[in-house]
Amino acid sequence: MRISASGRFSFGRSKLAQRSGAALLMECLVDQEVEFVFGYPGGAVLPIYDELFGEERIRHILVRHEAGAAHAAEGYARATGKPGVVLVTSGPGATNAVTGIADAFMDSIPMVVITGQVPTALIGTDAFQEADTVGITRHCTKHNYLVKDPADLKATLEEAFRIATTGRPGPVVVDIPKDVQIAVPSESRASKLTASHRYAPQMAAPAEQIIEAVDMLAGAERPIFYTGGGVINSGPEATELLRQLQDMTGAPVTSTLMGLGCFANTHPDWLGMLGMHGTFEANMAMNRADVMVCIGARFDDRVTGRLDAFSPDSTKIHVDIDRSSINKNVPVDLGIVGDCATVLGQMIEAWGQRKAQDLGEWKARIAGWRARECLAYPEKSKKNPDAIMPQKAVERLYALTKDRSPIITTEVGQHQMWAAQYFGFDKPNKWLTSGGLGTMGYGMPAAIGAQLGHPDALVIDIAGEASIQMNIQELGTASQYRLPIKVFILNNEYMGMVRQWQELTYESRYSNSYSDSLPDFVALAEAYGWKGIRIQDEKDLDAGILSMMEYDGPVIVDCCVAADANCLPMIPSGAAHTEMLLYGDQVDGTMDDEAKALV
Repeated sequence: MRISASGRFSFGRSKLAQRSGAALLMECLVDQEVEFVFGYPGGAVLPIYDELFGEERIRHILVRHEAGAAHAAEGYARATGKPGVVLVTSGPGATNAVTGIADAFMDSIPMVVITGQVPTALIGTDAFQEADTVGITRHCTKHNYLVKDPADLKATLEEAFRIATTGRPGPVVVDIPKDVQIAVPSESRASKLTASHRYAPQMAAPAEQIIEAVDMLAGAERPIFYTGGGVINSGPEATELLRQLQDMTGAPVTSTLMGLGCFANTHPDWLGMLGMHGTFEANMAMNRADVMVCIGARFDDRVTGRLDAFSPDSTKIHVDIDRSSINKNVPVDLGIVGDCATVLGQMIEAWGQRKAQDLGEWKARIAGWRARECLAYPEKSKKNPDAIMPQKAVERLYALTKDRSPIITTEVGQHQMWAAQYFGFDKPNKWLTSGGLGTMGYGMPAAIGAQLGHPDALVIDIAGEASIQMNIQELGTASQYRLPIKVFILNNEYMGMVRQWQELTYESRYSNSYSDSLPDFVALAEAYGWKGIRIQDEKDLDAGILSMMEYDGPVIVDCCVAADANCLPMIPSGAAHTEMLLYGDQVDGTMDDEAKALV
């Protein structure tokens, strides 16, 4: 049976034409080898959920909020390299998912979001649970669709997955009215429609650009590789090729927050993270470089600082698959459009048997900056000498878990930056955090997605006591699916990054940054069937972490840390890389004498 253009029911002879839109959708997901769908049912997607009921090849993960579905899909995508899939209903179901969609868009995460919509005849009438999903998501998706004919579903879904996963990855929304889910396609159209190939990103770069880039790099006396999340998004091959090219050239490597893990943190030429909370040596090397090769990064404001002072004397090469990113924020001398892995392979081939420059003098300068030990921190809190320093907590967490190669997710705030600074990453897809959008509440649902993608891995969400509450209802999701994720809360009873900015910029007027009426996280964990552990003394830190790891189910660790600890180094907003605040500096941004001498 089908609905004809006139709205009357008719009968088709072909087996294909007899399947409803919802059934065709399910077949498309199976064809795309989708393992998990993260979602929450509602009236406008009940036909799809009815098809899911008997589908054994796809596992539906019932979250407790649509934002959790989107972030869980992000975590799955980033941990596995496969696209995350979300299924939500119309109206508030779709709008609740928008934050996760925007987050995926900013961080280039492949995701296909299927949203229900009111029947086509009711669109524009302010029907119950109607929202203009296509309009709302137009600016935070790579592409979006409103499907008005079931015959278009297969081609649309195939194209959606291709757009989400190729080129610069990102989220694609497919909005499907309820009547389209129920209807069957006309026989004449169902067998003819195929996916369009209008989206064809450039993968390889012109040979002359590759030769020019290699010549610039070979002639550099102070080169630096500036790497970003695009290296990781390009796949494991890209990280291996980056390491090969670095070995050939000897150039030091720094990374954005999103690129951590694309280069081993234990390598002697690793400078650490770049930017606002990056290391002194990374920022100073970027400032003094004569040739800078940016690979898969977008010159974000948190990385560049003051634009006119960003790497002012360098010849700049930018490799990115997104043409619009090149010359968008920072003018470059050579822009190369192409896939990171492909272009790195081309550069390695073009380098051939060249001998690297003697970079001894450059590396000696870097060693001087490194000797500043910018990540050293006070052993005790001034206000509470008995409190655990949060940096120490992350250091011990890393030391005791690194042999198990954990997957780390984070929420957003000071704890996120401390995790980036003090937890080491030597492999890609082990560091999952919200970079561009800075979304509180990301970490725990992302950990759920990562754990589903890697059921045997140790997955830890490093959280803050404020941020974890943004999506704390997803504790129930982890319980339902028996996921042994660990949540390690650095509890300083403040929205720590807000408090830090208020201290540095607003004369310590702590307006609404104190987290009052906090829950008892141990009791809350137990209420959801989790194990709860509280650590209040540094002497109990190692034992608490080991107890967390030994438990074979989900655990919340409430680690009570110093409330007054600040996240340093830090480049104040609008300042240059040479104007970093380090431990011991004045609040007004004045460097201590040792740091001044190194600059």
